[in-house]
Amino acid sequence: MRFAFTDEQEELRHTVRRLLQERAPSEEVRRAAATAEGHDRKLWSLLSEIGLPALPVPEEYGGAGFGFVDLAVALEETGRGPLPSPLLPSAVLASGAVLSGADRDAREELLPGIAAGDTLAALTGVDLAHGEPGSALDARRTGGGWAIDGIDPMTLGGEAADVLVITAHTPQGPTLFVTPGDTAGLTLSPLTTMDETRRFARTEFRNVMATCIGTPGSAAGAVRHAARLAQVSIALESVGGAQRCLDMAVEYARTRVQFGQRIGSFQAVQHLLADSLLRVESARSAAWYAAWCVDSAPERLPLYASLAKSYCTEAYLTAAGTCLQVHGGIGFTWEHDAHLHLKRAKSSQSLLGSPAEHRVEVAERIGLAPSAKDGGFTESGTRGG
Repeated sequence: MRFAFTDEQEELRHTVRRLLQERAPSEEVRRAAATAEGHDRKLWSLLSEIGLPALPVPEEYGGAGFGFVDLAVALEETGRGPLPSPLLPSAVLASGAVLSGADRDAREELLPGIAAGDTLAALTGVDLAHGEPGSALDARRTGGGWAIDGIDPMTLGGEAADVLVITAHTPQGPTLFVTPGDTAGLTLSPLTTMDETRRFARTEFRNVMATCIGTPGSAAGAVRHAARLAQVSIALESVGGAQRCLDMAVEYARTRVQFGQRIGSFQAVQHLLADSLLRVESARSAAWYAAWCVDSAPERLPLYASLAKSYCTEAYLTAAGTCLQVHGGIGFTWEHDAHLHLKRAKSSQSLLGSPAEHRVEVAERIGLAPSAKDGGFTESGTRGG
C-alpha cells in the first residue's frame, strides 16, 4: 500500500510540535507531572482549542469527524515529550468505549464535553494488564437505579477525571455505566508509579449510584475495541518518544569529544545509533499501519494493534537505553531527560499487554501458536487453558 499524509495532517503535526516545544520542554513536563492533576490544564486547553480530543469523535456528537489517523499525528508528537495529558485516558480509552458501547442518549450527553476537552473522562473497571473487562466491580439494581461496589486497583487518568465510564459485572455480564467523579461513596486515591508522566488511581466504589449507558451484558466488545485503540495510541506515542531519544543521542554524539575525537566517529557508537534508527523506522511503519487499520480495515485491527504495541514499545525501550548509553555518565543521572523516556518506555511496555503476550496473540492469529485451550490467547486476547 502507499501511505502519505495530507497537507492538513502535516500542518497539524507542525502546529502540535511547535506548541509543545514552546510550552512543554522537559522541565515543564516534570513540573506538570508533579501537580495534583498530573498534567498542565492550560496546555490541555490549548490542545483542545486546536481540536485534538475532537478529532476521532463524529460531528453528530460534537466532534470534528476526522479519522483516527488524524489523531495519530498528534499522538506521535505528544510522545516526543513525553507529554503528561488526558489524551490517552479521556479521548481514546473512555471516548472509544462510549462510542463503541453506549446508547445514543449517552453519546449525545458525554461525547461533546470530551471532544471539547472540557470534560475529562476515565475508563475504570478494566484489567489494564490485558485490556479486558475486569472482575473487581459489581453492579446491582436498587430502587433508584444501579449501585456499584468494589475496587479497581488501577484506573488510568482516574485522579483527574470529571466523569468515570465504568465497566461492572451484572447478571447479564459486563455492562457500561457512568458516574461523576465526585459521586458519594467514590474514592480516588493517587498511586505512586515509576513513570510520573502517566497517572493512575486506585478507585474504590461503596454503594456508588451510576447510570447504565448500554445494554446490560454488552460491554466486553466495547472495552476490547477501546483497548485496541489505546494499544495503537501507545505504539504511536512510543514512536515519537523513540525518535526523540534517537535525536538526542545523535546530537550528543556529534558534539561530545573524547580522546580528541567526537564520539560519533567511534564505530561502537555508530552501530548503536544505526540499530536504533532501524528500530525506530520499523516501529513507525508498524504504528502507522495499525492506525490506518482503525479507519480503513477494522477487521485487521486486532492483529495489527498487537503487532504495533509489541514492536513499538520494545523499540522505544531500546532507543531510550541507547540514548542513555551514548550520553555516558551524565545519561545515568536521574535528572537527565533520558530517564523520562526510559521510565515512560518501560511503563508503556506493561500497559494493556506486554510485548511477549502480544507476540503470542499475533502468532495465534496467523496460525503459529497453540489454541486457547492449549494455553494460548483467546480471540479477545485473554489467556486460555
